[in-house]
Amino acid sequence: MPSDVIVIGAGVSGLVCALELTRLGLSVQILEASDDVGGRVRTDVVDGFRLDRGFQVLLTAYPEARRWLSYDGLQLHTFEPGAVVYCEGGLHRISDPMRRPSQALNSALAPVGTLNDKLLIARLREELIHCDIDEVLTSPEISTLEALRLYGFSEQMMQRFFRPFLGGIFLDPELATSSRMFRFVFRMFALGYAALPAEGMQAIPRQLASALPDGSIRLNAAVATVTPRSVRLKDGEELRARAIVVACDPIHAGQLLSSTDDEVRTAMRGVDCLYFAADRTPIDEPYLVLNGDGVGPINNLCVPSVVTPSYAPPGAHLVSATVLKPAGGEDTTLQQVREQATRWFGREAERWQHLRTYHLPQSLPDQSLVCGGVRMSPLRVDHGLYVCGDHRRTASLNGAMNAGRRAAEALAADLAGGEV
Repeated sequence: MPSDVIVIGAGVSGLVCALELTRLGLSVQILEASDDVGGRVRTDVVDGFRLDRGFQVLLTAYPEARRWLSYDGLQLHTFEPGAVVYCEGGLHRISDPMRRPSQALNSALAPVGTLNDKLLIARLREELIHCDIDEVLTSPEISTLEALRLYGFSEQMMQRFFRPFLGGIFLDPELATSSRMFRFVFRMFALGYAALPAEGMQAIPRQLASALPDGSIRLNAAVATVTPRSVRLKDGEELRARAIVVACDPIHAGQLLSSTDDEVRTAMRGVDCLYFAADRTPIDEPYLVLNGDGVGPINNLCVPSVVTPSYAPPGAHLVSATVLKPAGGEDTTLQQVREQATRWFGREAERWQHLRTYHLPQSLPDQSLVCGGVRMSPLRVDHGLYVCGDHRRTASLNGAMNAGRRAAEALAADLAGGEV
């Protein structure tokens, strides 16, 4: 018997869309081209290490994540609020003085920006905590770099902290990303923590999938074409439903919807993520390490096994290094990454065992102003045809979930009103 709705893509957005449709009493079939759920949120197990496909975290303050996920079920472990910054030949820790007041003096004295910069961060934090999310996401757009300058931050603070920190989040070392995204993300960090699930980031989509009725997800089912109320698979099979939701990544969504969706945006940012096995951890606390001097390919580095011990087998540690890739830039060599890690942590880094490098040219939607910034793009593109994904909201797990839920609500309302 045909389902009421076919959802194309078992990423986070498609799974949330299917869950909301199911809650609203509609039957759903998800078609997923790959061999597992998750989309861009996947985790591989290699020699007992959990390797997320690209360094990712869950921000616990995400309102949609709070709505859809069981944090207890994910067994979340959190990063310390702050960062360790490499600059002036050494590693310097800066902490959130509101949550780690005992570290306030050390943070103030660290050569990462001025004392005024740190007072400005506190003021910005208070401002955004008391802002409504809708206000943040509809505020006038400028680039993140321009916004930081308008707030009054020094060039040193931008170079040593904001460029590697926000650049690593947006995969945008130039900080051209919309100020809406910057203010949204900063608000989420101020209200919560960055966290990793015990079983890796793919535990998030797997938890969502486990809440769907049995048989809802069909794997290895690649879609070739889509029209309102029907899809054709690459093997020629045709399926029909009362409505279709395209929930795949923006590149494939653009291919399927190019003739019907004027809002489709397919610009993506890329990243390389290198993983190493280490006998000893280069840092003892669960901090993100930032490249504050701008020398070398590594933008940020962390030890996931210090955050969540289950990321590595007993007696070992997992090191994750993120390299941002400008368009048309040369590939970074493993040797260059080792040399930088050795400069930061000493000869011990030379003994790290390389586990895997992920080259991810289509890792995150580009939300710089030249690519349209942050927009609440329409989720209904035709009668019986809908679209969702983080490219329709903020380029984040929260944006993916929000778009999935909103698309389901719009679709169900249209069906109830006889508009589909």
